[in-house]
Amino acid sequence: MSFEKLGLSKPLLKAIQEQGYTKPTPIQAQAIPVILERKDILAGAQTGTGKTAGFTLPLLELLSRKQPHKGKHQIKALILTPTRELAAQVGESVRLYGKHLPFKSTVIFGGVKINPQITQLRKGVDIIIATPGRLLDHMSQKTVDLRHVDFLILDEADRMLDMGFINDIKKVLAVMPKDKQTLLFSATYSNEIKKLSNTLLKSPTLIEVARQNTASESVSQAVYHVDKTRKRELLTHLINEGKWSQVLVFTRTKHGANRLTTQLDKDGITAVAIHGNKSQNARTKALADFKKGDVRVLVATDIAARGIDIDQLPHVVNYELPNVSEDYVHRIGRTGRAGNKGEAISLVCVDEHEYLQNIEKLIKKDIPKVWLKGFKPDPSIKAEPIKQGGGGRGRGGNSRNKPRNKPSGNSSRNSSGRNKNR
Repeated sequence: MSFEKLGLSKPLLKAIQEQGYTKPTPIQAQAIPVILERKDILAGAQTGTGKTAGFTLPLLELLSRKQPHKGKHQIKALILTPTRELAAQVGESVRLYGKHLPFKSTVIFGGVKINPQITQLRKGVDIIIATPGRLLDHMSQKTVDLRHVDFLILDEADRMLDMGFINDIKKVLAVMPKDKQTLLFSATYSNEIKKLSNTLLKSPTLIEVARQNTASESVSQAVYHVDKTRKRELLTHLINEGKWSQVLVFTRTKHGANRLTTQLDKDGITAVAIHGNKSQNARTKALADFKKGDVRVLVATDIAARGIDIDQLPHVVNYELPNVSEDYVHRIGRTGRAGNKGEAISLVCVDEHEYLQNIEKLIKKDIPKVWLKGFKPDPSIKAEPIKQGGGGRGRGGNSRNKPRNKPSGNSSRNSSGRNKNR
């Protein structure tokens, strides 16, 4: 199938061609015609499947078919994302595909000054891409008017629920028209997602291009068993021996990300960390330097990595396994994107064996195990409970690994209960 057969207008087809795409991905081929019929959808698609264009293109097409509003631009479409990085990525997609159309869009998220956003909103925009927290800030200051919204898109809705945004989303919904078209995209189908879809969507069309809670088939996976105290040494060995020039490494905590970055630098491997305690400018620069190849290793926590979009990222390493099993799927989905091959390696110590079992149960497959010569774990070392950094969200792990006390300073939520990553 070609994009021409999907019912898109010439300005959009021109923009698609300029981006070098000739054939729609499966999620695009399935979602675009349904969205153009003005139906609500519940779409399950792994990251890297082209889902952003899957909703951006039909959204722009439907806006272009409507009678243009005379005078100041009104907000007709709202796209909510869980993180700043993802909001920026979606905003760039809207800009690129809409370059030959007369619509104005803007991206609003926290971590940066609000006044430039207010100035942009007052000029008038048609499309807003926002994180829930900062959108609520604008709503409280009456700098956004959502009464004329025709389209609501929730991107990576599973992550928004994980990050505690459900109440923020409800506040946003309360001021929007009831007859809007709603599109809900999620990488995983949890019971919470099904419950949310039942309250948001009207007779939705279900679209699923990958098996539920599965890992991309284009990603080769392996587990390297190693003692916890030798993980950094093994990581350095793998990077140097494999001559890896670009690798995304996941840690469980912000402190762990900073510590590993310092250690890799001492090993002569350029590295930079990205997490919620970093300023937005620092996070943007770190990601840009990584994409350009100025640094070899980007060390990230789960929340900060959401929205990292690098088409040909070859390697992802789980320096520590996530305590929420679904996060493993999200992590390794950073590689093997857009038809490219990728490699996902997990460094697993004896403390994480139960996490590994839960992940394999979720993805319904055994991950190949490797015991590298010189790094075989000491069998006399006994498993110890894993200290949580505030990331335990009560799903995918086991009860003994859930935090028992108040989350530490690494918690993804601040004292007001709203996510700091907004």
